[in-house]
Amino acid sequence: MPEEPAFFVHESACVDEGAVIGSGTKIWHFSHVSAAAKIGAHCNIGQNVYVAPHVVVGDYCKIQNNVSLYDGVELADYVFCGPSMVFTNVLRPRCKFPQAGHAFYQKTPVGEGASIGANATVVCGHRVGKNSFIAAGSVVTADVPDHALMVGVPARQKGWVCACGELLTQTLYCPRCGRRYARAAHGLAEETDGRG
Repeated sequence: MPEEPAFFVHESACVDEGAVIGSGTKIWHFSHVSAAAKIGAHCNIGQNVYVAPHVVVGDYCKIQNNVSLYDGVELADYVFCGPSMVFTNVLRPRCKFPQAGHAFYQKTPVGEGASIGANATVVCGHRVGKNSFIAAGSVVTADVPDHALMVGVPARQKGWVCACGELLTQTLYCPRCGRRYARAAHGLAEETDGRG
C-alpha cells in the first residue's frame, strides 16, 4: 500500500517536480508551487497562490488567497501574508528591456512573525522586520524595523507592536500579554528577566 504524503495538495493545485514541501503543509485550489521552491512545515497556502523558483517559506506561515511569492522573497517562520498582498522583485521593470532571471531579482527577507495586511505592497530589496505589522493597503518602500507598525502610502511607522500583535504602550509594554521591549539595533527586542 503506498504511503500517504506528509502534506496535502488540492487536486486543482500544481506542485512542480523538485519543489520541497514540509510536513503538515496544505496547498489549496489553483495554486502553483514551482520547482526549486522550498516551503516549510505546517504552512497554509491559500487559493490561487504562486510560489516562484528559489522562494523560501519558513514553517507555520499562512499565505492567503491571491498572493504571488516571486523569486527573491524569503519568509521566516510564522509569517502572515494577507489576501492579495503583493511582493515585487524588480525595481524598474521594462518589457522592452527585460530583466529576467535569478541574478536580476532583488532579495526581500521577511522576519519571523511579521504580518502583511490585505492588498499591501512590499517593494523589493527591503527588509521587513520580525514581528512587524504592515497595515492593509500600505506600500512598503523602505526597510521596516522589528516590531514596527507601518501604515499608509508610502508606509510610515505609527507605533510598535508586540509579538502577540497588540499595540505597545509608550513605555513599550504590552497590555495584553505583559511582554516588555527595549530599543535594539533593528527596532525593538523583548526584554528578559534573566531566566533564559
